[in-house]
Amino acid sequence: METHRLILPGDLNHYGFLFGGRLLAWVDEASWIAASLDYPLCQFVTVAMDTVEFHHGVRDGTILKIICNRQHEGTTSVCYAVEVIDEKAGPHAIFSTRVTFVRVDDAGHKRPLRD
Repeated sequence: METHRLILPGDLNHYGFLFGGRLLAWVDEASWIAASLDYPLCQFVTVAMDTVEFHHGVRDGTILKIICNRQHEGTTSVCYAVEVIDEKAGPHAIFSTRVTFVRVDDAGHKRPLRD
């Protein structure tokens, strides 16, 4: 799954760069949407986000591409590889990680991905 985000002034810190936490929220949301589209009858919670390392700053007006690809499916969990790219800065990701979700029931207990 692929989506885009436009960086606006409200997304920036006092130095004029994108807040890291804002990007993490977008990555979490985009990968949750990918999981929900791939498994439409499942209810997911985020349980892990691997390495958090920003490769360079992002300024106002930048359009970021967020790419989420399913990487691994377990019994109750699914993992997505996520890349965030500023295409104007070059083809290399400014951020990448893996996000893992677990399927839960209404009480928050783990459930198998496939019933």
